Amino acid sequence: MRISALITVLMAVSGAAYACDTPVSVCPKQSTGALALIAGGTPARVIVDAKADNAVRHVAESFAEDLERVSGKKAELSNAPGKGPMVIIGVLGQSKILDDLIKRGKLKAEDIKGQWEAYRQIVVEKPYKGVAEALVIVGADRRGAVFGTYDISEKMGVSPAYWFADVPVRHADNLFITAGSREDQPKVRYRGFFINDEAPAFSTWTKEKFGGANHKAYAHIFEYLLRMKGNYLWPAMWAPRAFNADDRENMVLADAMGVVMGTSHHEPMTRAQDEWHRDTDKGVTGGKWDYTSNGENLRKFWRGGIERMMSKGDGTPYESLVTVGMRGDGDEPMAEGTATKLLETIVADQRKIIADVTKKPADQTPQVWALYKEVQDYYDHGMSVPDDVILLFADDNWGQLRRLATRDLNHKGGFGIYYHFDYVGGPRNYKWINTNQIEKTWQQMDLAYRSNARSLWVVNVGDIKPMEFPLQFFLKQAWNPEAMTPAALKAYPAEWAKATFGAENAAIGDLVTRYSQFAARKKPELIDPATFSLSDYEIFATQWQMLVADMWAEKKKLPPEALDAYFELVEHPILALSNLYDLYYNVALNRMFAAKNNPVANLFADKAEAAFKRDKELSAQYHALKGGKWDGMMLQTHIGYTYWNEPKTDIMPEVRRVPGEAPKRAIVIPATAVPPDVISREAPDFTRAVNGKGLTWTPIAHLGRTKGAVLALPQGEGATTPADNVRLEYDVTLTKAGEATLKLYMAPTIDAKGAGGITIGVSLDDGPVETLRYNLLATPGAAANPDQAAWIEAVSNNIHVLSAKFPRVTAGKHTLKIWRLSDNAVLEKLVLSTGPVPERYLGP
Repeated sequence: MRISALITVLMAVSGAAYACDTPVSVCPKQSTGALALIAGGTPARVIVDAKADNAVRHVAESFAEDLERVSGKKAELSNAPGKGPMVIIGVLGQSKILDDLIKRGKLKAEDIKGQWEAYRQIVVEKPYKGVAEALVIVGADRRGAVFGTYDISEKMGVSPAYWFADVPVRHADNLFITAGSREDQPKVRYRGFFINDEAPAFSTWTKEKFGGANHKAYAHIFEYLLRMKGNYLWPAMWAPRAFNADDRENMVLADAMGVVMGTSHHEPMTRAQDEWHRDTDKGVTGGKWDYTSNGENLRKFWRGGIERMMSKGDGTPYESLVTVGMRGDGDEPMAEGTATKLLETIVADQRKIIADVTKKPADQTPQVWALYKEVQDYYDHGMSVPDDVILLFADDNWGQLRRLATRDLNHKGGFGIYYHFDYVGGPRNYKWINTNQIEKTWQQMDLAYRSNARSLWVVNVGDIKPMEFPLQFFLKQAWNPEAMTPAALKAYPAEWAKATFGAENAAIGDLVTRYSQFAARKKPELIDPATFSLSDYEIFATQWQMLVADMWAEKKKLPPEALDAYFELVEHPILALSNLYDLYYNVALNRMFAAKNNPVANLFADKAEAAFKRDKELSAQYHALKGGKWDGMMLQTHIGYTYWNEPKTDIMPEVRRVPGEAPKRAIVIPATAVPPDVISREAPDFTRAVNGKGLTWTPIAHLGRTKGAVLALPQGEGATTPADNVRLEYDVTLTKAGEATLKLYMAPTIDAKGAGGITIGVSLDDGPVETLRYNLLATPGAAANPDQAAWIEAVSNNIHVLSAKFPRVTAGKHTLKIWRLSDNAVLEKLVLSTGPVPERYLGP
């Protein structure tokens, strides 16, 4: 090997996380039987049938561009094999090229025939005379070919977020596909996201950059979705947007690229809600959104949606998953007292329309019924659902699943989950910045999968940016939930950092993990100067300062081409949210000293006003990035909330100034020491774990607000009793005798199986087991319900605290035991005390 080539290989190894030890992996070095994907700077040819499906042709063109992005040299795209290394892309049974290879015994891929979105990647030896190897990507269907191709793109260093987060593509002069064959396919049928709550950020951005939410904008969104191996999209729908009506090319392009389109939980029959309020003079739309009084118009309106879906002209639909059912206008509940029977009638009438327009039985058109908010209550009370329709359960809008299947377990259409990374509603909006922990997402969606929710996963991502990190994780877990084990979850941030910023920058994953945990402790929209004690603010300020310092240190290690992606994915969220904490902390200090007429107040007023100004500067920096590429994406207001909905503009919190000159010195508010008769233990720090009934206690690092949490895995299993002996033990030493109070800090999960609450057992030494129960309810219109009030407090603070008392406890050594009773009980922290416990947001 020449010295120059050796240097190139070494640079490739240090700059990207390539694999060389598995079949059909991308490696910077040659091996026996490997295909030269890029050799000496020249990429392989890309081969696709001239009459291949549009989605297959599109991904072939995209892959050729990826080869050029990596090699710097244009890759040839051809409809016929030739000489030299090549990548052949096709669909089983739909490709003359693949048929020929199969006929000549060069290719075997029949095992994936008929499987949903499956693909096989094979390095074929001597496929043609004079050709040593070819990489053949065989899709069982068109999206199988798409995903099999983008899988190779990602492995050779083209991030799914290369455009959507400006992740740099590393140059390579030599890349090889190792010999062998591999097959893959998704475990969840439909996987995607919902662009929602999109004004003013996404709406402004699309208008400025593309002239609106049209096919030019959606071309990037569709590609981003497909590169993450997602296949399903609910498009932006806040008025005045209507995906199918605003630009016909939207649905044409979606279908051509292989994206399955849907409409949100309250937009039936492929119709955007805003369409109902358009063209009212034509007599088809408008009037009251009420099926009892205006059913004829609604049926006409819905028929128009299905007719548009069938308007390709070849008798096949634009590929869609049709939402059925009905909610009130503007995503509101239907009229009070709405009968379950009415909803059943509505869906039956919608299915008649589907059958009539498509000229096929209704069950041959994929459909979903979203059991969102009050609609779930109708289902719980026995509402009948057609067997082929996917039942889409929802979380509580704050990341806790509300319901999982407990009846109709053999329901043909299966079950799904509508999840939230963004939300507009009570107890308060959260849509400015990413506040989601992937550990929490994993726990809830793993529970969903193991409870048979495997037909559809869709997540509300707001404006898409800045949710890139949790979204990529969500879709990776959706592809194969079984592969996302606790070990894989723990490794994910570092692996993501390697893929995004290079193998040498794995530590960036820790920054994102720490940021996500800090952000999830309390949504920024819920914070004001009085939210935390001054001691708590001091603790948080120190943690944020350490994170910011580490963020700057990691930034210094990056090459210039990675700085834009770093700002979007790491630097901006850390700086923006740490600055928000700084703002409120300084306002709180200002008010404390101003109340004492101390001129130190003026110093903190200056600091607070500087932080408010800094907030605007950070947004402006984001908007100026890449020549204004993302201008508008940081327009969400987030400072000055006074009730559930956002203020029209960010509002500087009021500060007071007093006469006198402020000293130029730092003021530190010391934290109160924990008394010796208070024992605080992080849940993962157990002394012993007693497993049983097929369950294993497993610590999940970072899950929740502090060190982590402990789960009995696998999830989705039934209840246990103390007789089953599944418990954790914590050896403790009390310094003071008396009545002991135990507080368990639990993740704010919800009884998704309708068992009357989640239970967990506690005991001390060999004493009796006491059952603690909680039943957080996220029920529309039930704010007066104590369980609803508890839910509001729990999601606002991202914790729910249970209490128990042990009378007449002696000083000395004891063993505290925690018993697994219910599934989905997530323990984060324990506090045992025989005296007063200092008030701290995170506990002592």
